[in-house]
Amino acid sequence: MTGQARRHHRALTGVARLALCTGLLLPCMPAGHAQNGSTAQGPTAAQPRSRVPTAVAGALARSGIPESAVGLVVQDLDGSEPVVALNADSSMNPASTMKLLTTFAALELLGPSFTWRTEMVTQAPQRGDVLDGDLVIRGSGDPRLTQEAFWLMLRTLRARGIREIRGDLVLDRGAFAIEARDAAVFDNEPHRPYNTPPDALLVNFRAVMVRLLPDAQRGTVTVSLDPPLPQVSLVTTVRPDAAADCASPFGKLALDVQGGASSAKVSVGGSYPLACGERVWPISVLSHREYVSGLFQQLWRELGGTLSGQVRDGTAGERPRVLASNVSPALSEIVRDINKWSNNVMAQQLYLALGAQGQGPATWARSSQSVADWARSRRLSLPSLVVENGSGLSRIERITPRGLADLLVAAFRSPVMPELMASLPLVASDGTMRRRLGNSGIAGQAHIKTGSLNDVRAIAGYVLDVRGRRSVVVMIVNHPKAMAAQPAFDALLGWAYQRP
Repeated sequence: MTGQARRHHRALTGVARLALCTGLLLPCMPAGHAQNGSTAQGPTAAQPRSRVPTAVAGALARSGIPESAVGLVVQDLDGSEPVVALNADSSMNPASTMKLLTTFAALELLGPSFTWRTEMVTQAPQRGDVLDGDLVIRGSGDPRLTQEAFWLMLRTLRARGIREIRGDLVLDRGAFAIEARDAAVFDNEPHRPYNTPPDALLVNFRAVMVRLLPDAQRGTVTVSLDPPLPQVSLVTTVRPDAAADCASPFGKLALDVQGGASSAKVSVGGSYPLACGERVWPISVLSHREYVSGLFQQLWRELGGTLSGQVRDGTAGERPRVLASNVSPALSEIVRDINKWSNNVMAQQLYLALGAQGQGPATWARSSQSVADWARSRRLSLPSLVVENGSGLSRIERITPRGLADLLVAAFRSPVMPELMASLPLVASDGTMRRRLGNSGIAGQAHIKTGSLNDVRAIAGYVLDVRGRRSVVVMIVNHPKAMAAQPAFDALLGWAYQRP
C-alpha cells in the first residue's frame, strides 16, 4: 500500500469511527417511524431488581440517573443465572451494541470467509482501444469498497487496452431493493458520514475528505477535497493560527455544505493551528449514483480514459463478459471494522447481506426473516427484540439486557467465537475503548462493545477477572442524562474485574 493509500485508509477509518419480524420476535417498524430527539421509554420502576454493586449505584446517583432507567446483567460464562441483574427483562434501546446481534448472526450464517464481489462487465465488443458499447459496474453490497479498490479496477480496464468507452456507464445496483431514505431524518445531519444510507454499490462510504494541510514555514493552510469530484465545489477562507492547541483543532473552523443529490458546494472558514499537522474532516455528499459517477469520471480521466455516453442505472443483462473485479476483505475483517469502530454504514450493509443469499434482491424484511429464523434455530429467547437496520443507529431498535447477555453467552460457545471476540474493542487498547480505563487493572482484560445515541449509553462484552474467570457484562442506560453514565459503566467494569 502506498503512502497516499495508507493516509486515505486512515481517513476512512476516521469515517468508520463516526460510519425481526416474525415468530418469537416483535414486528419491525418501517424507517419512517423513527423519531428525532430522545429515545423511547426506559424500564419501569415496578419491575423486579437486585442489588447492584455499591460503586455502580453511587456513580448512578451522582449522575442523577435513577436505577429504573438502567438495565444490567453480569453473568459468569459457566453459570446458569446472572451474578447481578437489574431490570434485566426490560425492553431497551441498545444503541450500537445491537451490532453484536448483526455480526454474530452474519458470522454464523455467512461464515468468516464470506466475501463480496464488485465487477465491471460488458456485452460490447472491444475494437482496438475502444469499448464499443456500455460498461456496467455491478455491485453486490460490499461494505468496504474503497477508492483505492475502485481505482485498481479502472487500472485493470486500462491494462486490457481500453481507453475509450463509446457507450454509457451503467450502474447495476439491483442487489438491494430498499426504499430511498432521507439522510436528514435521523438527526437532521444529512452530511454526517454515519447517516450515509446503504446501497448495493457503496463506494468509499460515499465520503469526501475536507483535507487541511498547514505549512508552518510558509504560514499557510491549504484546504482541498479528496476525492475532488467534479460535482462538488470548494470555497475556503481558512486562516493560519499560531496557537498550538491541537486538542480540538476543528473548534475554530466552520464548515457548511449546500446542495443535494446532484451537486454540492462545501464552504470552510475560520482559523486552523499551524502546529496541528494534516487532518481531515469527512463529509457525505451527493447521491450514491452521482458519487460513483463523479469518482469514475475523475479517476478514469486521470488514467487517460474517456467516456462518450452518460451515467445511468441499469442491469448487466445475460452473461456479460467480466473485464475487472474486486473481492472484498473476508467477513472476519469486515466484522472487526464494524465493531471496533462502530461503523453504522457497514453494519447496515452487512445486515442487508443476510437477506440476499439465494432469495433475490436484499430487503429489510428478508434480512429480518433471516435473523428471526437464525435466532429460532439457536433457541435464543429474544421476546422484545425490534431491529430496524441492524446497526443500532435507530430510535426504535430494542432488546432486553438479558437477551443481549444470552446472545453473548451463545456467541462464546460458538465456533465463530474467536472472530467475534477479536472484533470487540479491547479496553484501553483500541477501537472505541482505546481511551478508557488506561490506568486501571482491567486495561487489556476486557472486550467491550460500546453504544451511544441521544439519551442512550450502553456497553456489552466480556471481562476476564483477576481470578481468570470470564463473565458477560451488559449495561444499558435509557435516560436524558445518559451522557453522564460513563463513571457508572467504568465502575461496573472495575467491579466485574475485581469481584470476589
